[in-house]
Amino acid sequence: MELLIETIAEKQLSDYEIERGKPMPNLLHSIIQINIGFELKSAYRNRFRVASELTLDTKPTGSTPDVCLLEISPLDYESELPSRHSVAPLLTVEIESPSQSTDEMLEKMKKYFDFGVKSCWLVIPRLKGIFVYNKINRYEFFHDDEILKDPKLGIELDLSKVFE
Repeated sequence: MELLIETIAEKQLSDYEIERGKPMPNLLHSIIQINIGFELKSAYRNRFRVASELTLDTKPTGSTPDVCLLEISPLDYESELPSRHSVAPLLTVEIESPSQSTDEMLEKMKKYFDFGVKSCWLVIPRLKGIFVYNKINRYEFFHDDEILKDPKLGIELDLSKVFE
């Protein structure tokens, strides 16, 4: 009986998980997310806008990638923006959490490609690696101290800085 209660307690989702439809990030996830955003912003500030936790209007229920890369456009500070972004970003980055399965991650990427995203990165912290997808079943894998190259967007990223 005690084991059943623990299992039920583990299955209860936090407000964060319910609102965003994804697991609560841990320390590695948080650091990697900031590092990717910082490196992209530092290297490509004149070409792209970097956003984190932007809810996209994907079907059927929306989704929130960890990092997005967008076309540069003026920001409107005067009026409130919609809660779901209706324009597909160029890139989405998802950082795998220990509780997520590969199938879950691939399903998210399928939503992003169907929405019009050009490139999706799947970060696997335990491998210190990133899968760069340009279609749902077409990817390259970069790890450790390699230079990630995303040919679809013309982006390069030093993974030693992402996983430091």
